[in-house]
Amino acid sequence: MDLHKRLILQNQAWAEEQQEKNPELFKELASGQHPKFLWIGCSDSRVPVNEITDTHSGDMFVHRNIANMVVHTDLNLLSVLQYAVQVLKVEHIIVCGHYGCGGVKAAFEHGNLGLLNKWLRNIKDVYRLHGPELDVISNEEDKINRFIELNVEEQVQNLAKTSIVQQAWADGQKLLLHGWVFDIATGLVHDRELIDNANNLDDIYKYDIESGVKY
Repeated sequence: MDLHKRLILQNQAWAEEQQEKNPELFKELASGQHPKFLWIGCSDSRVPVNEITDTHSGDMFVHRNIANMVVHTDLNLLSVLQYAVQVLKVEHIIVCGHYGCGGVKAAFEHGNLGLLNKWLRNIKDVYRLHGPELDVISNEEDKINRFIELNVEEQVQNLAKTSIVQQAWADGQKLLLHGWVFDIATGLVHDRELIDNANNLDDIYKYDIESGVKY
């Protein structure tokens, strides 16, 4: 049997199983979504959002890309962020990286990967910011793992730098930014960062929210 046909059969079995467990589930999901979380994660197939958090359909609004990046010119990410914060009113945004991240490892190396180079440069910028700390780590695996942690922390900072998040805070909206690293080898998440206001941002990144447009 073709692999894609197997997926269709598995979907049918899954739908029947869910219907048996909760006959109202799909009716409830079809009526709208009210997630409390926005998940910004890596595209890696080994990091399934709902499985590692033991959450259900409708609990997580999700954006994924290579190495869980928050890039200020990425209109896809920013559109997801704006919708999640301003329309869905999520209360938590989680940036989740993972040890063994191929994107971070590729950024650490010097291969010429064509179009991917443009994306990896954003990760290389994280290394440039934290080079003094990373360069003294002699073990390469430990260095890359620390690079992964620092990348998560920088992406949480990038979220706090957006006018979308700062506007929400200025409006009194409850919004917590979290940085997590998932350990594929153990299945456990490690909490690395938490930001709930713009106070600790460098002044250059703070917007005059009252006089600006609201996006």
